[in-house]
Amino acid sequence: MLLPITLTIAAACAAINLWLALRVVPGRVRGKVLLGDGGSEALLAVQRAHANFTEYAPFVLILLALIELAGGSPTWLWVAGVAFVLARVAHGLGMTRPAPNPLRAGGALLTWVVLALLAGWALAVAYGAERAPRAIELAPVVSAG
Repeated sequence: MLLPITLTIAAACAAINLWLALRVVPGRVRGKVLLGDGGSEALLAVQRAHANFTEYAPFVLILLALIELAGGSPTWLWVAGVAFVLARVAHGLGMTRPAPNPLRAGGALLTWVVLALLAGWALAVAYGAERAPRAIELAPVVSAG
């Protein structure tokens, strides 16, 4: 299978994205708000949790995929991916609690750490190619049947 780690983390991210989006709907219905937050701090909080997720997830998934294609350590890719997923769930839960709180702060901090480490790893792969593991060779798959 091509990119099993990234695909698994992407599927988890899709589930988190759906969960965060679905938390916005009741506030919109309750407040009859079609656009914006209607002045509701609770609605603003769930909207920002969802928006914040969509601001970070693409960068993490792109970096995971490219590092995985370049032959990065599966163990460390799993660690980074799972840490990101846990961080975003914690942040999403923390956004609906009074601020500041450990879930929100910890989720944000862990997200930043994962993103920074993946960015550094990607640069190391790109500019330290003589020391990096060999890239995964992509070959067409021919089905038998």
